Amino acid sequence: MKLHLLGTGGYHPSDRRHTACLMLPEAGIVLDAGTAMFRVRDLLVTPTLDIFLTHAHLDHSVGLTYLFDVLWQRDVRQVVVHAAADKLAAIEQHLLAEAIFPVRPPCEFRPLATNVTLPDGGRLTHFPLAHPGGVVGYRLDWPSRSLAYVTDTTAAADASYIDAIRGVDLLVHECYFPDSMRQWAERTGHSCTSDVAQLAAAAEVGRAVLVHINPLAETDEELGVDQAKQTFAHLELASDGDVVEF
Repeated sequence: MKLHLLGTGGYHPSDRRHTACLMLPEAGIVLDAGTAMFRVRDLLVTPTLDIFLTHAHLDHSVGLTYLFDVLWQRDVRQVVVHAAADKLAAIEQHLLAEAIFPVRPPCEFRPLATNVTLPDGGRLTHFPLAHPGGVVGYRLDWPSRSLAYVTDTTAAADASYIDAIRGVDLLVHECYFPDSMRQWAERTGHSCTSDVAQLAAAAEVGRAVLVHINPLAETDEELGVDQAKQTFAHLELASDGDVVEF
């Protein structure tokens, strides 16, 4: 299965990265709807689309307002947005307020279920993450592959969610700050590089890909990924447009 990394930045788009949006075209699944959501249009191959939001912060949800263009002249019969009930209510009240966005996007809002059945015998579960306002992470399991998506939280080798991601083939994890900005990571509820590497090693994942990168980072080297690979060798820094097969 192929995971398309449509938006790998955090907070706001930059010349190099749009904000959070991942897609599994074969399964008709999108994880988060940041500013890269417009790129979903070219990858639609299923008659239904399920969008799973981790939370309602704008860099993860503003792309819902792009759905009119995403679906234009595409044969998609149903779009369902899944998120915690309070996050859906916040989006309805604020992002979709008439003064901000006057026409409701063509989708159904559905409170996040404990377990969601996926195509081809798969299953999606979610787990809580520590971040201002509340966030969930996702784990997607199929008989022969597994994926976890963790964003907007502070990583650690003993993180509360380690068992929820343990042993996945692919971990997609946020990494907003380099180690030199650890204080800011802890203050804002984000992760720095070596902590994600330690978490990936402790959770015994097969591969870890870093997303939700600080848009002010001028070079990829600033995050210190090469040094962090001494802790977890299968660590990669994502860029918009990357396709990861797992």
